Amino acid sequence: MSEITPDLVRHLGVLARIQLSDEEVERLTGQLDAIVDNIAKVSEVATPEVVATSHPIPLRNVFRPDVPGDMLTVDEVLQNAPDAADGRFRVTAILGEEQ
Repeated sequence: MSEITPDLVRHLGVLARIQLSDEEVERLTGQLDAIVDNIAKVSEVATPEVVATSHPIPLRNVFRPDVPGDMLTVDEVLQNAPDAADGRFRVTAILGEEQ
């Protein structure tokens, strides 16, 4: 049962402000129709007993604990800075504000 027609694809293109050639309309009609058919198949299988999931595999945090380590001194941090003043990076104002 084909729900997606070339006219519908053209209409969607207009709504999305995308200019589609006749070849693109033909190709997209088939592709979108296949997508709609596959969604219908999945909907047939989905039942209230099947729990909805956002991911097929249970997720867990794989990051290491956030433990502070050795830190650089202010002098080490600023040693390669193009410009520094009062222990900070000095940068050009970007908003046109004078300080």
